[in-house]
Amino acid sequence: MKTIGCAFVIALTLPALAGTASTHGEGLLKSEFLYEVAPTPACHASTIVESPGGLVAAWFGGTYEKHPDVGIWVSRYERGQWSKPTEVANGVQSDGSRHPTWNPVLFQPTRGPLLLFYKVGPNPAKWWGMLMTSKDSGKTWSASHRLPEGILGPIKNKPMELGRNGGLLCPTSNEDGRWRVHFERTEDLGKTWRRIGPVKAEGIGAIQPAILRHSGNRLQAIGRSQQDRLFTVESLDGGNTWGEMSLLDLPNPNSGIDAVSLADGRHLLVYNHAARTKGKWDAGREVLNVAVSSDGKAWQAALVLEHEPGQEFSYPAVIQTKDGLVHITYTWKRKRIRHVVLDPTKFQLRPIVDGAWTN
Repeated sequence: MKTIGCAFVIALTLPALAGTASTHGEGLLKSEFLYEVAPTPACHASTIVESPGGLVAAWFGGTYEKHPDVGIWVSRYERGQWSKPTEVANGVQSDGSRHPTWNPVLFQPTRGPLLLFYKVGPNPAKWWGMLMTSKDSGKTWSASHRLPEGILGPIKNKPMELGRNGGLLCPTSNEDGRWRVHFERTEDLGKTWRRIGPVKAEGIGAIQPAILRHSGNRLQAIGRSQQDRLFTVESLDGGNTWGEMSLLDLPNPNSGIDAVSLADGRHLLVYNHAARTKGKWDAGREVLNVAVSSDGKAWQAALVLEHEPGQEFSYPAVIQTKDGLVHITYTWKRKRIRHVVLDPTKFQLRPIVDGAWTN
């Protein structure tokens, strides 16, 4: 048995999951939805965190993405099941107008309350950053407050805690005409901020980085680009300065990814391993993959989480909990949020050569 939060889950052999055409690979322990009855017609952009009280997940949901009724929803894993989703934030303004909310990001610092970052605004070019906190692992939340002008907070993926004092390095980006990656640092859990970048990226339009930790002060960020491949960029001084962006030999159909550095020193990536069909913004999101690397450059195939032609599986979030298991949430057909649990010690890895996935 493996411990997940406060509950026990028996490892399952699942060659194919419900609603999935070809989920396969060793290491899959569990797959479930956060809810069976959807609280909203559509959902997207989930996030997951391990808090002192257990797992907490969030996402945005409403009539459809960009609709003013889209709010931030939260569910907690307790007594072996996910709680009924609750809307904890929306985009209602003081003058009575309402904007959609976007891309929540949960993070639990070593010291301090649970943080929930999200965005509010009519579109990604004009949105702004918001922050609220919880002292009881997501049961109740503070009032939200707007981040300083020009600060967006983590744009899709989780921050990285750096330094003895618990400073946070937030991976973020802009979509106001040109796609650019930058970083934001706060030493006091969101009270004051310092902006870093944008990263030099000649000929690459990129957003939504995820941060990996290597030895010493070396960090790596990887993420989504408009060039049909994942980008990579490195820092040798703990995120204060960054080199020039380049492209990995991994295809990606201009879709959000997430990644995490594992306790054993390897790195795990969740992404859509597919090319994009021109003229179709969501093409390629019909497959969702897990890959592993020892150096952040050469990646090996681990799992295919989803593969169903004509459907969308996208915007994953990934963490490793204290028990060593990996938890991933992601958008399932824009209707529900899927949660899967992996044991990274059970992976049977296969090389990815010249960007080709090996089954």
